[in-house]
Amino acid sequence: MSTMLLQAKNICAYYGPTQVLHGLDLAIAEGGITTLLGANGAGKTTILRSVCGMVRTTGEIRFRGHEIADKATEDIVRLGIAHVPEGRGTFVRLTVEENLQLGAITRGNKVEIATDVERVFGYFPRLRERYRQQAGTLSGGEQQMLAIGRAMMLRPKLLLLDEPSFGLAPLIVQEVFSILKQMNQREKVSIFLVEQNAALALDLADQAYLLETGRVVMAGAARELREDENIRRAYLGY
Repeated sequence: MSTMLLQAKNICAYYGPTQVLHGLDLAIAEGGITTLLGANGAGKTTILRSVCGMVRTTGEIRFRGHEIADKATEDIVRLGIAHVPEGRGTFVRLTVEENLQLGAITRGNKVEIATDVERVFGYFPRLRERYRQQAGTLSGGEQQMLAIGRAMMLRPKLLLLDEPSFGLAPLIVQEVFSILKQMNQREKVSIFLVEQNAALALDLADQAYLLETGRVVMAGAARELREDENIRRAYLGY
């Protein structure tokens, strides 16, 4: 039986007076890949922000058995949760090297950090070629690779990814998703993926949640959701 790395119970989230999540429950298995699907405006990004302490949230969020809903975002990061936001969030005026070093800002061992930079380059050789280049001059795909690489510099237990395929050419998307699978298998990092490309996400993931207007309407093995024709037609659009 899988150990649950993150468990969220009865989560409600708010932007000012507006409630976006309504009593949501979910769990992420240690070492697994979980995807969250749903239409624009369903609340997918808000769930990631709730986990990171970036939006007003009620309910219970436990990471490795400890309550984190009341913690500051920087403390949640130190526990081993890395967030790659939609739009990538790279520091465009800094070099690739400086972006990666920022990813390790909570760590002190320079030898380990240098080793991890090399590990990132092993997954993303193009970043090595552009090590001294300003991040803002990279292609969209390279910026996405840099954002993921920077997050991995934290040595996270859980990697949160918000729409990693957004704006990327199909071949680049396939490459990025293949690398995410390798990272999951080699580094044993759990992944929580928000993604508009439902077919791609369900191929990558072990477990899936389907969100509609801030509520979970379906949950189960990704394979089962992928093979259910009624679910595909009604919710996933393929």
